[in-house]
Amino acid sequence: MMSKFKDALDRGKEARREQKGKVGNEKAEAVDFGAQARAWLNDVVVASLETARADVAGEVAVEMDTAPRRQAKASTPSIRFRIYRKRGTEKEVVGRTFTVNVQLSGQVSVSSPGMVAREVGNIGDRADERFSSLLVELIEDAAKGT
Repeated sequence: MMSKFKDALDRGKEARREQKGKVGNEKAEAVDFGAQARAWLNDVVVASLETARADVAGEVAVEMDTAPRRQAKASTPSIRFRIYRKRGTEKEVVGRTFTVNVQLSGQVSVSSPGMVAREVGNIGDRADERFSSLLVELIEDAAKGT
């Protein structure tokens, strides 16, 4: 009788250890995903926005908010940026704000009020062509005043 009880206790301890390991792995994967998503946003989006800002500084302004406080601990990080046309010495007040979101699937999309979200890549892909192409379109629209 005692050996059956001891075996049951051992199985219970092992099950708890396995469960703790699974929970720990899930937390590690979530942290790893967040880190990967933030790295993709920095490597692709922030780099593209900084390059664009330098290239179009005379006519169009590109401002970015890379670390919104409310999303500092978010499991799906995002970046917001704003594009507006400059006029003379004053910037035009009207501009559009865009949000680059990373979904849990790893897909990245850009959205704005009044705009259908556009897919621009996956965090597994370090190429920035799709985001850069969309950014060019958005800047051209801002330069035209649309």
